[in-house]
Amino acid sequence: MTTPVIDPDAELIERVGRGDPAAIQALMARKLSRMLALARRMLGDPTEAEDVAQEVFLRAWKQARVWTPGAGKFDTWMHRVALNLCYDRLRRRREDVMAEPPEQADPAPSAETGLMAGAVADRVRTAIDALPERQRTALILCHYQELSNIEAAELLGLSVEAVESLLSRGRRALRGALADLAEGRD
Repeated sequence: MTTPVIDPDAELIERVGRGDPAAIQALMARKLSRMLALARRMLGDPTEAEDVAQEVFLRAWKQARVWTPGAGKFDTWMHRVALNLCYDRLRRRREDVMAEPPEQADPAPSAETGLMAGAVADRVRTAIDALPERQRTALILCHYQELSNIEAAELLGLSVEAVESLLSRGRRALRGALADLAEGRD
């Protein structure tokens, strides 16, 4: 027999399910930045990230009405929806044959890039993007989304040991790809 999961958002989700406007705003305030950050990291496109976040919240609003407390955390479910939507978009990108090159991204630095030197941020982003999908996803969930290994394992449908292995291999690959940056600081 499994122990029911204690969800810190249970009361809020119940209120969202009843259509309480204040609860819907509170859910958005609590979760939007994390959903946007996850989608931005997975997709590398702020516009697509906003579309994904919007779809996550539409689905959350609908799901809140029928959510069964204790079965799992609503936050975990939201992350799973966001990941699936990102995977769908990434899959479509690979399938699309482009007649013309895509629009170039705005070269202006983002707020995140402004905190780091532009060249270093680009190198790190490129190194993360070069990782195999499962390693990249595990790193994004655990390091950037600040989920525990247990939560990431649940989202990915893997054991905690498998997630830890993915993290270890991903970190090792990043260290190798970015070794020259570390040497430059000494």
